[in-house]
Amino acid sequence: MQLLLLQLVFPFFVLFCSFKNGNAGITSTFIRSEWPSVDIPLDNEVFAVPKGHNAPQQVHITQGDYDGKAVIISWVTADEPGSSKIQYGTSEKKYQLTAEGTVSNYTFYKYKSGYIHHCLVDGLESDTKYYYKIGSDDSSREFWFQTPPEINPDVPYKFGIIGDLGQTYNSLSTLEHYMQSGAQAVLFLGDLSYADRYQYTDVGLRWDTWGRFVERTTAYQPWIWSAGNHEIEYMPYMGEVVPFKSFLQRYTTPYLASKSSSPLWYAIRCASAHIIVLSSYSPFVKYTPQWMWLAEEFKRVDREKTPWLIILMHVPLYNSNEAHYMEGESMRVVFESWFIHYKVDVVFAGHVHAYERSYRFSNIHYNITSGNRYPVPDKSSPVYITVGDGGNQEGLAGRFTDPQPDYSAFREASYGHSTLEIKNRTHAFYHWNRNDDGKKVPTDSFILHNQYWSSNSRRRKLKKHYLRSVVGEMTT
Repeated sequence: MQLLLLQLVFPFFVLFCSFKNGNAGITSTFIRSEWPSVDIPLDNEVFAVPKGHNAPQQVHITQGDYDGKAVIISWVTADEPGSSKIQYGTSEKKYQLTAEGTVSNYTFYKYKSGYIHHCLVDGLESDTKYYYKIGSDDSSREFWFQTPPEINPDVPYKFGIIGDLGQTYNSLSTLEHYMQSGAQAVLFLGDLSYADRYQYTDVGLRWDTWGRFVERTTAYQPWIWSAGNHEIEYMPYMGEVVPFKSFLQRYTTPYLASKSSSPLWYAIRCASAHIIVLSSYSPFVKYTPQWMWLAEEFKRVDREKTPWLIILMHVPLYNSNEAHYMEGESMRVVFESWFIHYKVDVVFAGHVHAYERSYRFSNIHYNITSGNRYPVPDKSSPVYITVGDGGNQEGLAGRFTDPQPDYSAFREASYGHSTLEIKNRTHAFYHWNRNDDGKKVPTDSFILHNQYWSSNSRRRKLKKHYLRSVVGEMTT
């Protein structure tokens, strides 16, 4: 009888342990009744051109330096260059300071862009609300933004994570739900406008509509840009063969501040985080400029000041969806060992139009001759999260591989966005929020433990102290 009881109980004990240890992945069975994956019509109010002759439009800001004390403010004037000057100050309607920017335009096939302005506003105070005014006379427009707090290992900060957005009704749902999140900046994972799904002059036109579409948030807080495959726009049938032409003209990055040689890969420090942006579609193998830059950038990371180390890229290194399966393998081979050596906390990617989160796994011992054939548990590895579900017209990627691989913790084909709320140097709250027919639904969440501050006994004591405070916040 005892033997029979043991035989009955043991399988449940094993199942319980597998859940407890995080080895039982979940493939969500939720089926979303989505809106049609078509772009919003051009006459919709979300694309409205601001009133007034030559009024600034498509306003967006990004961090402008390495440490968060500058912003780059960008906008477009449609009819004539106008002024590139920004008036700004810490009181509404009172602009004591000015900054002068640059203006340029470009052509794409027979499309001629408006006049694109970029203005660096530097020397800002930390954790301060600034009001700014662009344009002149009756066509001027006013906005505001908040600078991040001073670099500090325990300063809290909340990031939103969005990828593969586009300009459909599903995109609008994602954008509106994100704006309710209380996040202070967006980590954008590439594939902005999907303008390359159009032809001829409509390509440029759809870049303009997207810029007006996202202005409701991009004019008020920094979006940290990374480029995806839909930004490449290699279209030889139109005579357009310069990669990333539209993206680089419109969406500048502070790459020089991190000693990068290209706007497509760079790094910033914000609050308690060091954020590294990589380019999946630029050369990255040994001795290429991106490889050499990243080798040096990792050496500049100071986990005593910015304990959180976050990587952004477009193509996921781990992906169990049939869409874009194994496309990130070459970059994984090159960089995964670095991510583990430098104790990267989390790697965010887009590209796959679904959501997936991994356990801490690695495959650094694999080679074509010998070694481990499959990824293995590795507590030193980052968590890999795919958030390529912003809402674009290509639709969802609903075909996951079966069975679910051991490294995959949770996956679901739905539209949504994520937030990463850093609480202190040891813990952060992570949430993925599903857009369920217009409603924001928190679906996947966990406490992310900092890799650096969990690595020795002194830090573990500090970790226990902070964990008690974090759990206390969660229960109140």
